Amino acid sequence: MKRSLYSLLLLCSYISFAQLSVQNDAYIFVKNQYVYVTDDVNIDDVDSKIYLRDEAQLLQGDGTTGNSGSGQLSVYQTGTVNQWSYNYWCSPVGNNSGAFGNEDARVNLIDDATGLISSTEALFTSSYDGSSSPLTIAQRWLWTYQTSDQYLDWVFVGATGNIKPGLGFTMKGNGTGLTGSQVYDFRGKPNNGTITNDVANGLNTLVGNPYPSAMDSAAFIHDPANQASINGTLQYWEQDGNVPSHVLQDYIGGYSLFTIDEFGGIITNTPAVFFTYDEQDNINPLPPPGGSGTKQALRYIPIGQGFIVEGIAGTPGSPATVYTRNSHRAFAKESDGESYFFRNSNDNGTAENTGIQYQTNGLSIIPEDYKRFRINVDFNDDESQYTRQLILNFHDSATAGFDYGLELIRSESYDSDAYFSLDEKVYSGQAFPFEESLVIPISIAIEQQQPLRFRIFDIQNFEDSQGIYIHDNDTNTYINLRHLDYELNIEPGNYTDRFTIVFTSQTLSVDEFDTTTLTLNQNNTLHQLSVQNPKGLDIKSIEVYDVTGKRMIQVQFDAIEDEYNVSTLRLSDGVYVVNVSSDTNPTAKSQKVIVKN
Repeated sequence: MKRSLYSLLLLCSYISFAQLSVQNDAYIFVKNQYVYVTDDVNIDDVDSKIYLRDEAQLLQGDGTTGNSGSGQLSVYQTGTVNQWSYNYWCSPVGNNSGAFGNEDARVNLIDDATGLISSTEALFTSSYDGSSSPLTIAQRWLWTYQTSDQYLDWVFVGATGNIKPGLGFTMKGNGTGLTGSQVYDFRGKPNNGTITNDVANGLNTLVGNPYPSAMDSAAFIHDPANQASINGTLQYWEQDGNVPSHVLQDYIGGYSLFTIDEFGGIITNTPAVFFTYDEQDNINPLPPPGGSGTKQALRYIPIGQGFIVEGIAGTPGSPATVYTRNSHRAFAKESDGESYFFRNSNDNGTAENTGIQYQTNGLSIIPEDYKRFRINVDFNDDESQYTRQLILNFHDSATAGFDYGLELIRSESYDSDAYFSLDEKVYSGQAFPFEESLVIPISIAIEQQQPLRFRIFDIQNFEDSQGIYIHDNDTNTYINLRHLDYELNIEPGNYTDRFTIVFTSQTLSVDEFDTTTLTLNQNNTLHQLSVQNPKGLDIKSIEVYDVTGKRMIQVQFDAIEDEYNVSTLRLSDGVYVVNVSSDTNPTAKSQKVIVKN
């Protein structure tokens, strides 16, 4: 039955209508709950309103009539107040001309909330900085991004440019502080039904959640039409608001990667690696403190959230299509930890929801029939320090090929970086059926000589006795990452087959040698390596190798001593492997040392 409502305050858990019509300057006020409408919503008159407050949401069914009316739905979303930082947005409302169906959005549909239901239109400025009171938006930062892989192909829309339903746009914060939040009041005709946007093979499009309700990422990613058009990885922008600059080359930010399995129980994600653009729009890693982003996307995509998708079909001239539908919509509140809007890195988000279980560090817990671990690869050249995180999933359902919803395909990489590779694509996450005989290559690109470190964490559902090794094929070194980080100095180059992850060692790893009888110590003050020999082993030689496997020192011994000393004064600063051989054991001791002269 169609309902025509006057002033109504909804206090129940939810209310459902076949159709909903608001007429005669009346309004509906919904607080902390949701309204479900099977067919269309008609906000008929200019002064008729629907107010969604305290995370209230509007969901709609499979009706095909289309929303209409010249009134407005009003819904809040909170972005960063920081004037330096971008948020990626997608408007939940469009123009309200009175026609049926969805209409284009404009940024000037955003209002400045002045009271519970009152607002004034946001102001716009052509200067670099906006302001929070009154809300003044710097329109030079308002852009869309369509089927492109080049930064300069961003399309400027400003305050009045039309934005297709479902297409995302960028906007910077409008306050002077580094922390804090800005409330935006989106007012217009609520978007509804099937919404489409163009994608192209290997190119990016900025889209988002186009509805005044949350959206289930699992339903969106695993929609059959979307499986045929996008690679299943959602890219969420995160930016460091501590950098007070509008200069392109100073920007520090990156993309957090996210995907989820069909049933919504397995989240696979990696944090952003912050970076900066140089004057030629090339991507370079940032100076210290560097590191990775801090935000973790959750299953449900909040109102207004924009994100990047990469197409796997179509071309710019003959594009494919990505879909959002009412069947993707869900009632999920950010305050319950079920969805998270990507604001700047100073805002704290929750890390738990009612479905997926989370660890105290915010990482999701996978079911017992899955295995998982993450590897942090740390880069540290003369100008920058940062970390690339990689993730590996293991399950019987995984294949040797691409596993949609379990693997992360990456669009951006640095001159020095780490990745998995499959079919000429770059991955931050892969999935395999687990076998101890697995050999998983990690590709490393190095722009200039630097220390490199591999670390492991978030190990889930592996037996404590199961080794997880990094195998350096150049030195034939096996390091059990569960016990020891692997550190080395590395020369420039592209190393596609030097480093592999394996689960059995063909030789003893450094941490597995007998350490009870010999003790190695590098004394950089005295520039010497000492080997303590308390049990009187018959030591024959001490050899020192650099990270390329080149032998730098070899000293032979004829007598048994309590202590052997070897000068390291002529060695360059770096990481070296020391091998000590005895009369009965050619590898009586092997250990890494760091030389600093």
